[in-house]
Amino acid sequence: MVKIIADTSTMFSPKEGEAIGIDIIPLSVSINHESYAELVEMNSETFLKKIKEGGVPSSSQPPIGKLVEAFEKYPDDEILGIFMCDGLSGTYQSAVSASQMVSNQENISIVDSKTLCGPHRYLVLKAKRLADEGKSKAEILEALQVSLEENRSFLLPQDFDFLKRGGRLTPIAATLGGLLKIVPIMTQTEDRKRLEKHGIGRTFTSAVSKLFGDMEKDQVDENTYITISHGGVLKQAEMAASKIKEKFPTVEVEIFELTPAFITQGGPECVAIQWIKK
Repeated sequence: MVKIIADTSTMFSPKEGEAIGIDIIPLSVSINHESYAELVEMNSETFLKKIKEGGVPSSSQPPIGKLVEAFEKYPDDEILGIFMCDGLSGTYQSAVSASQMVSNQENISIVDSKTLCGPHRYLVLKAKRLADEGKSKAEILEALQVSLEENRSFLLPQDFDFLKRGGRLTPIAATLGGLLKIVPIMTQTEDRKRLEKHGIGRTFTSAVSKLFGDMEKDQVDENTYITISHGGVLKQAEMAASKIKEKFPTVEVEIFELTPAFITQGGPECVAIQWIKK
């Protein structure tokens, strides 16, 4: 059977991954001069509290040794590693490097998901389901292609300074931070490696509504999976989910809490709205 390895961009903890047969490698976060493996040594609730108390967070890819260890765990199996998008994280490049450092490297395939969070979670679960059905690695990769190519991600930040500090904005997008009383709508650039301005809403509700045009353009329907992930603002996420379900009643919508690494980038109270073709 093909072994699936991923990272905590999926919003699975290593323990949750183990329960369903997926190896999850945690990203690293730092705050108050202390480093933690997210969802192992640091959860989102505690992390948000530390930020509120004045802590300045940062995040980084997993230590390469953890990736090497994961690959060496299955010396005789085919391995499919699906990692968060290259450019927004160094995790994919670290995984590629780690795969070249082990004796079973010919059995390892590393996939750039070109996405993160909700769609990344879906890709990994789809790969695992196909592996459980006995599909080969080549068959799994072929089956993932539509989902890999047809997904969209939007971020509605509340504190723009976190995005600016993270260095993942285009230069033009970085100037948005000076605008007051707006809700910026950010999306991935065409190469998926940075974030750029997509639009502006006067309120959170209007920002969500502005995405309906994108959803219609992408023909979201019962074959689309939508996730709403939040940085400690469940009520806003629930409101967004309700509006989307009202407009597109056949779509599947799930709500998740963002992990510390993504709260570090998007900021507390941010909301990510994402969709992917099944």
